Amino acid sequence: MRIGVDLGGTKIEVIVLDEAGRERLRRRVATPQDRYLETLEAVRDLVLDAEQELGTRCPVGIATPGALSKASGLLKNSNSTCLNGKPLKDDLESLLQRPLRIANDADCFALSEATDGGAAGASSVFGIILGTGVGGGIVVNGRLLTGPNGIAGEWGHNPLPWPKLDEYPGPECYCGRRGCIETFVSGPGLAHDHARRTGCPLEAKDIVQRAASGDAACAASIALYEERLARALAHVINLLDPEVIVLGGGLSNCERLYRNLPTHLAALVFSDRVDTRIVPPRFGDSSGVRGAAWLWESSPLSR
Repeated sequence: MRIGVDLGGTKIEVIVLDEAGRERLRRRVATPQDRYLETLEAVRDLVLDAEQELGTRCPVGIATPGALSKASGLLKNSNSTCLNGKPLKDDLESLLQRPLRIANDADCFALSEATDGGAAGASSVFGIILGTGVGGGIVVNGRLLTGPNGIAGEWGHNPLPWPKLDEYPGPECYCGRRGCIETFVSGPGLAHDHARRTGCPLEAKDIVQRAASGDAACAASIALYEERLARALAHVINLLDPEVIVLGGGLSNCERLYRNLPTHLAALVFSDRVDTRIVPPRFGDSSGVRGAAWLWESSPLSR
């Protein structure tokens, strides 16, 4: 058996999977806000309590916001800012007295969906998060790619491809640049664009719901969102040519994306046809914690 931990901004969740990927245990607690040491202790307690309940010691994988710097070993790029610049892996290994495997939460999402989720059996998978931010992960033949900089799949901080006149230079991004893909196709990006064009402030989920109910202004916002997302994904396909793209995050629940994105992509991808499948996640919000558990080898796909 193996343990996965999803270290999120609002909750910390632990799951135990057996060799076949069956869930044996799941627990969660609220994340201590802006308190690094208490966050580490919460992770430790969840892991040790799970092992005590099951009566066995397990390998542990952890999904984190941000990523470990290959240069310093410290966490970087986390929207849970109390983790940035901290030796998260070293500190947790000290508390738990064992080696750990840590990966970005979008990487863990991709690994989960490639292993036994919506893209199970595919040789190459690009998993993306369309939520508060925009992240991505790449899995090839059951193996997660990280790259020498630890940022493989970070497509959200590339510029939106083929920008139109009213899209340039684009909204400011927290990374310090303008016009990043994340500023257009994240949930807040959709909400900001809708409010700018209509004068009606709504959350992304409400825009999606109203569009499905026939609201013309919201339907126009979703149509523009689809076209922008297709432009961003066309660059991914041109570069990686994945067999499957799995959508995750809150906006992955927008059913019309799966009908309309392929049509947009056909006119954008540098090929005579596009065979890459766009699919919803099988495990949804649980993919991050499941992928963390699959960071240890012997997943069904890699055996």
